[in-house]
This record gives sequence, structure tokens and C-alpha cells, in this order.
Amino acid sequence: MFMEVNLNEQKVVKDIKIEKGMNVNQITKQLYESGGFVAKKFGLAVEILERMVKDENTFRFLSFPACIMATGTRGIIVELIKKRLFNAVITTCGTLDHDLARLWKPYYHGSFLMDDRELHKQGINRLGNVLVPNDSYWVVEEKLQNILQEIYDEGKRRLATYELIWEIGRRLENEKGKENSLIYWAYKNRIPVFVPGITDGAVGYQIWLFAQDKSDFIIDVFKDESKLDEIMATLDRENKKSGALMIGGGISKHHTIWWNQFYKEGLDYAVYITTAVEWDGSLSGARIREAVSWGKVKEDARYVTVEGDATLLLPFMIAALLERL
Repeated sequence: MFMEVNLNEQKVVKDIKIEKGMNVNQITKQLYESGGFVAKKFGLAVEILERMVKDENTFRFLSFPACIMATGTRGIIVELIKKRLFNAVITTCGTLDHDLARLWKPYYHGSFLMDDRELHKQGINRLGNVLVPNDSYWVVEEKLQNILQEIYDEGKRRLATYELIWEIGRRLENEKGKENSLIYWAYKNRIPVFVPGITDGAVGYQIWLFAQDKSDFIIDVFKDESKLDEIMATLDRENKKSGALMIGGGISKHHTIWWNQFYKEGLDYAVYITTAVEWDGSLSGARIREAVSWGKVKEDARYVTVEGDATLLLPFMIAALLERL
């Protein structure tokens, strides 16, 4: 359909001017005015996040895949939860794996071009350009079995994933470096972390192993769904809004938009960061506008999809946001 454009109503493209002493927020505001492809989307994303966080009538979701927790971007995610900028997290099991593994053992710099056969022989796993030694997972196995036994001995036999994560977080209180842990701050601030695919990772595997001779120890994902249902029903009843910062796709993104279609007919604010393409029909590649057709994002919502690597975009995005707050 042809649309006649009135240039008098359009913003003028402005050049970016970088000066000594400028902060991230000052540069970010220029990115939006520049009209430049992803730069403009980046600037808009920070504006939407600012509105969402400042809107006290909004419940805020944070969703992301596990891979970024293997990088220094983990520090950004932890800071968001430490500062209570989000009210709930939806993620994958690997997030728990990396968060706990890095609490007890370091990860290392590597390269995308390393010889994977040689790495395998040396007991080193490659995650992109990050190296994860087998030792990192062995320590998770050892520590987690003891933690699960403590939980079991306290008589807690049927837990939602967010309840289990709080229980693990409580037992990190005396651990060195706990301030760097997402699990710890989620427990400390009583922010629920939902993991719908809890068995898909090292932590989930250890839970399964533990439960082999304890059939009454159950991770009840239906309790998670009931909690999400309660959250959405409360938002509807109290006429509150919902917003989400979604990093990457998969189950984390879908579970976030899925629950927001109930009661309140979609998110009011949505910022999505992705590296996936749209033309293969994948959820990860689907832009936010597609979710509008499903009623998972409201027609009049403030939303934007920002294409790019979250390990690069997110630190600057959140730095600009914190300066505005």
C-alpha cells in the first residue's frame, strides 16, 4: 500500500557530535537523533526502558538465554537484579549452570578458531570464544548434591523452580564472591527466577540424579505456571501494566510473551535484542511486531527490536539507563 509522506512532519537526520567528557547517556540521545539504522533503535530502546522502569505501575520481566552468563555480561544481569530494576526473570537452566560454576571456578578467554578436537582431549569446552573447563561442572556437581540434600533434609520435597533457586541462593550466603551471583541476589531480593526448561542443563541433570532414590523430591513446573498466572491476574485486577527486556529468543522469550497474552492482552513495553534473522520463521528471529498479531504485545505498546550482540549492546544500554535514573 502506498503511503504519502509529508516531510514537514518527519524528523531531520542529525549528525553525531562526539566531544571530550561526554557520558554514555549523552551519546545515546544523539544515536536516536541520528536516524541511523540500529543506532536509532538503540536510542529508542533506552527511552522505552527508561519509561518502563520509571512507571511505578508496571511489572517488569527480564528474559535471556544462558550463553551470556558465561561472559562478563553476567555482571550487567546481576546488577539489574541487585538494583531491583526487574520484578521477575525467565531464563534457561544453563543460566544456573554458569552462575554457579563461575562462583566457584573461573572461565577463560578463548577464540572462535581454536581446535575443538584438541580442546576436547584437554577437557576444555568451548562456548563461542569462552573456555569452560570440565572442572567447572564437576564442582557444580559436588556442591549441588550437598545443597539438594540439605533442602531435602529440611522437609522441602515439592518446589517450583523459582523456590528451588531461592533455596540454593540462601545457601550461598557464606560463599566468597556471592555478590557476583544472580542466584544469590534473586534470593536476597525475593525476585522469582522461572526456568521452564529446568532439566536442560547441568543443574537439571544433578536434580534428576538426586531424585533417583528420592521419588518424593519433585520440581513442580506447574507451581511456576501458577505463580505466573497469579502475577498476571493481579496485574489485571489492579489495572497495572507489564513490560519486558528480552535478550535472545527461545523458551525464555516465548514464556515471557506467552504469559503476557493472558488477562491483560499483551505487554505494554517491550525491548528485544536479537542476532537472529526473521526470514526463517523462528521465534528468535521474530520481531516484536509479530507478537502484536498474537496478542502477546499490545497494539499501542511502546516496543522496539534491536539487532545486535547483547554482550556489546547491553552494557552501554544499561549504562545509559542508569545515568537517566
